[in-house]
Amino acid sequence: MIGIFYFSSTGNSLYIAKQIKSELSGEMIYIPKYDGDGAEFGRLIVVSPVYSWGLPKHTYDLFPRLSKKVRLDLVLNYGGMLGGADRFAYEYAKACGLKIMSVQCLKMPENYTLSFTVPEFYLKSTLNKAPKRIAKVIEKLKISSVLQPKSKKMRSEKYEDNKSKWHLIASDFTITQSCVRCGKCVSICPSGNIRMEEGRIRFLDQCVACLGCYHRCPEKAIRYRNKTKSDRYFNPLVDESELG
Repeated sequence: MIGIFYFSSTGNSLYIAKQIKSELSGEMIYIPKYDGDGAEFGRLIVVSPVYSWGLPKHTYDLFPRLSKKVRLDLVLNYGGMLGGADRFAYEYAKACGLKIMSVQCLKMPENYTLSFTVPEFYLKSTLNKAPKRIAKVIEKLKISSVLQPKSKKMRSEKYEDNKSKWHLIASDFTITQSCVRCGKCVSICPSGNIRMEEGRIRFLDQCVACLGCYHRCPEKAIRYRNKTKSDRYFNPLVDESELG
């Protein structure tokens, strides 16, 4: 059986994983809720966003504990620049002793929008093109292609520097009076970084910069550096209740 592992905070990787499952079958697994080594599967397909030209913490931490015997295919999605993330992920997987066979990349809507706004027409255009892009990825997965990353260079030092600072991002979050204390941010945080204490939301220091709480708060009550931005993103092609 194929294990389709995914990490997603705003639905892009979930959408891709669902399309892969519909064509190849297999079991979908949300990475933050999995503590095994993948040995129960004959093949693993890991679907992950690109963070800072590398991997999200949960994907990064998954690789060292995966079985060295299982074939691994990696599907990365990015919103801005790929920045050699495919080469980084490939080399990192090899360094972890994994049998990595392919790395494929495709563009999806940008969700790291703390300090800028993505034009609505661009989001729609990217979403409209997503099915064809995903279909091409799936066709290559079907024929078990051995695919090397296209990027020749990677930004390892920049990625490691950024990753070392992710835990600080939540310190710039504030909660507005529109918060209704529904507890959604607490329940969806993949790192357990948010708590409700004495009726108030408290952010700890284990943020992984996924921005799930920021984008998915039903009241848009979470602000970054007190900016009054109102735009938020969740992939409209999936049901949020499916995530995780």
